[in-house]
Amino acid sequence: MAEGYNRPTQKTIAELTGLAVTTVSRALQGDPKIAVKTRETVAQVADDIGYVPDRAAQRLRTGKTRVISLILNPHDELLGFGNSMISGLSESIEGSDYHLTITPSFSDIDDVGAIKRLVRNGLADGLVLTRTRNFDDRIRFLLEAKFPFICHGRTDFSRDHNFVDFDNEAFAYIAAKRLAQKGCKKLAIILPKDIFTFHQHMQYGFMKAVRETGLAYVIPKDVTLDSSPDEIKAWVAGLYENGQEEHVDGFVCPGEASYLALLSALRGQGLSRGQDYDVVVKANSAILEQIDPELDRVFEDIRDAGKLLGQNLLSVLKGEGGAVRQIVQSPLTKFE
Repeated sequence: MAEGYNRPTQKTIAELTGLAVTTVSRALQGDPKIAVKTRETVAQVADDIGYVPDRAAQRLRTGKTRVISLILNPHDELLGFGNSMISGLSESIEGSDYHLTITPSFSDIDDVGAIKRLVRNGLADGLVLTRTRNFDDRIRFLLEAKFPFICHGRTDFSRDHNFVDFDNEAFAYIAAKRLAQKGCKKLAIILPKDIFTFHQHMQYGFMKAVRETGLAYVIPKDVTLDSSPDEIKAWVAGLYENGQEEHVDGFVCPGEASYLALLSALRGQGLSRGQDYDVVVKANSAILEQIDPELDRVFEDIRDAGKLLGQNLLSVLKGEGGAVRQIVQSPLTKFE
C-alpha cells in the first residue's frame, strides 16, 4: 500500500530554512519588514517542495477565502468572450494568493440570487460581474452590502462603483460614419436587448452619426444580439422583400455572430459586399481576419478588459484606497 502524501506546510519550510514559522508566514505574505533575501529564500524553498497554502486554515484564521469569482453571463454575440475574459483575469491574479472561480449565470430575469448566495455564504472575497443593466439589482445589492466587486460595463449607479467598459457609443458612431464615407444610403444596426446598459450607449452613437449624415436607417424591434442566427437571417431577408422603397446597404454588426448570420442571409439574396452593401463588425477574435481580411472591423479587447478588471479588484481587496476605478476602453479600428 502506498504511503500517504505528506503535504508541505510552513513548518516544513521553517525546518528546511532554519527560520521561525512566524517568519516564514510573514515572508510568504510579502511582509516588507522581512528582508528581501529572506523572502526570496522562503519563496524558492516553497516552490521547490510544492508548498500550497491551506486555504481552509487561512479562512479560519483570517476570514478570507482568497477567491475571486467571475459571474459569467452569456455573450454569444462575441466569439470567445468567455475564454478571453477568463484568460485576462487569470493573468491579472497570477502570482497573487488569489484564485479564480467561475459562476455561470444564464438568467435575464433574476440573477441576483447567485450573488446573494456567494456573499452570504462567504464563498468569495470579491466578484467580477458582466453584462450590466441600467438599474442592476446585483450592483444595488453589492453596494448596500459594501462587498468588493467590479463589473464589465456601466450602470446608472456607475458614479459609486468600479468598472471596466468598452466605448460602445464610439464604436457605433465610428461604424456608421465609416459606412456613410463608403457611400451607403440606408443603414441598419442590430442592438442588444434594451435592459442592458450598452444598448443605450450603442444606440446613441449610431443615432448621432445618422443625424449628422442625414442617412435613412433601420433598427429592428424584434431582433437583438441575443436572437438566434435563424431569426437574424429572417429579418435581413425581409429587408429585401418586394415593396421596399430603399434597401439597406450599410450594416453595423456589434459582434461576429450577428455578422455571420447576416452574411448567410445576404448571400442567399445573391448580394456581394462592396457591390451591394457594406458592413462594419465589432470583433474580439481574429477569426474574421482569416475569413475576410478586407472586412472593416472594430476590435474590442476582452482579454485586456479581464486583465484590467482583475488588477483593479485586487487593489481593492488589498485595501489600496483612492478614487473609484473606472476605465473605458477605446475602439481599435481595422479598416482596409
